[in-house]
Amino acid sequence: MLTASGMEVALTPGRHPEKGEASMHTARLVGLLATLSCAASAAWAQYPQRRAGFWIGFGLGYGSANIACDNCDSGPRTDGITGFVKLGGTPSRNLLIGGAINTWLHSDNSATESLTNLTASLYLYPAARSGLFFTGGLGFSNYHVNSSPSFDGTGWGFTAGAGYDVRLGRDVSLTPVVNYVYGAVGDVNESGVGRFATGWKQNVVELGLGVTFH
Repeated sequence: MLTASGMEVALTPGRHPEKGEASMHTARLVGLLATLSCAASAAWAQYPQRRAGFWIGFGLGYGSANIACDNCDSGPRTDGITGFVKLGGTPSRNLLIGGAINTWLHSDNSATESLTNLTASLYLYPAARSGLFFTGGLGFSNYHVNSSPSFDGTGWGFTAGAGYDVRLGRDVSLTPVVNYVYGAVGDVNESGVGRFATGWKQNVVELGLGVTFH
């Protein structure tokens, strides 16, 4: 169990939400995502898939996170809220390039824990007339707890996933996504003290729903 000045890190054994409460929140969120996706599907046939120029998207979702490090054991996965922002350009109808920020958050009464990836990303559409895409990105990964003292570490990370643009209009889509967000943070430091953990690795499995403007 990781502890620091009496504080257990949320992703380690001994500090995770009650199973009943976590399952209820997860079920509600997944149900909402499914309802919104079904409601939008009636509109997708009305507008053709077109991709050109600048694009931007953002959204929220559910994420299941876990960590491991040299001096700690990998505990049970922890539920949290995710958010993402992405933007870039369109070299072709089958390929988008840009940057993305993916964040996972878990809060309790004393602190908020965040796992964040900032990546340069590609979005590949195998069929130009379809909204299906696959994405991959490479960049930086950060771990942070805004407690007192705070904990922070930054290393490299990658993101991989898939999604579908459900057209709501000529230039806007509702975009359900599933992502795997990984970070090899390395050292995590405690403010005012120094190194807290080494060999820190983290991952998030994300199910989200966003809006994309093409």
